[in-house]
Amino acid sequence: MKNFIFYPLSWIYGFGVALRNRAYSLNLFKSREFEVPVISVGNITVGGTGKTPHVEYLVQLLRKQFNVATLSRGYKRKTTGFIAVETTSSVNEVGDEPVQIKQKFPNQSVAVCENRVEGVKKLLNANPDKAPDVVILDDAFQHRRITPGINIVLIDYNRQIKDDHLLPLGRLRESPSQIRRANVIIFTKCPPNEVTPIMRRILQKDVHLLPYQSLFFSALEYDKLVPVFKGRLNKKLFYTDKVYSAVVVTGIANPSPVKEHISTFTKQTEMLVFPDHHYFSENDIEQIMQKFEHLNAERKVIITTEKDAVRMRDRDDLPASFKAALFYLPVKVKFLENEEKVFSEKILKYVGENKSNRELHQRKNKSNS
Repeated sequence: MKNFIFYPLSWIYGFGVALRNRAYSLNLFKSREFEVPVISVGNITVGGTGKTPHVEYLVQLLRKQFNVATLSRGYKRKTTGFIAVETTSSVNEVGDEPVQIKQKFPNQSVAVCENRVEGVKKLLNANPDKAPDVVILDDAFQHRRITPGINIVLIDYNRQIKDDHLLPLGRLRESPSQIRRANVIIFTKCPPNEVTPIMRRILQKDVHLLPYQSLFFSALEYDKLVPVFKGRLNKKLFYTDKVYSAVVVTGIANPSPVKEHISTFTKQTEMLVFPDHHYFSENDIEQIMQKFEHLNAERKVIITTEKDAVRMRDRDDLPASFKAALFYLPVKVKFLENEEKVFSEKILKYVGENKSNRELHQRKNKSNS
């Protein structure tokens, strides 16, 4: 019955998306190019593909040589318009992912704006002394009003798109054929031992890789637990002796890898799964505490993801016992084999060359004025 209802809705949705893409291809809808280098990071499906860790990877790579600005629409924020994100910004004001990125890279510009064109303009004019050398557009593969210099599309290795369907029947935001707009494709969340040369060739064929496109494979690498507030953890007993039990709290699209990883170093694991980008209410905190208190273990902790920790830190009414027990699991991107060097060089070359061209253009304009 569900498919019977969703099939026609999926067809209508697909027709609308295809019509919009065709309008951009025929220049009926205009797409703006900027002098500043622009890198878009997005996906072709709904749900988690590891987008935020890949954006953070880019910021970490580029900030050593360039002023970096990250622009997001600020998903689920309760405000509108352009807002420059501060380390003290609230999740309600700008969204959880922009706060996470700003707190991790406080010296780099982060902003939210639902109108990406206006957002880039404001970033370039906001602080002339520290104008960005490069702008990273977060979750912008479907946002075609800007033409990026590098268009990165992420695909979850564990959720292949070839047999998927368009929304609402499936998870696809648009037809897989639109991957041709990307010049970088990354299969994310890869189990390193499974990505054999044969599997690489199969996936290359599945996405119909074109000559101008580069294909990469990445995995998520988890780090040691970090206290969200001022909790303490006996690392030897936790990681080596594995005597701790944990309540794992997630509000992300796909919590399975988190649970699987935490289970490798905990004696007992209880899961509480909330929707993606969930803002934790007072009742939610009470539910977590009840689960924690009923956990029959002498040594126990509450573990959440880095993104969820941002939303929990936003609350000012958390019990002291909750704060003391709360830790988050950091995650970062790791490219497989020697691909990190190739990927990094591609990004740095693009930004470096276009930054130089922009500076030359600006000097010529000044000399002619």
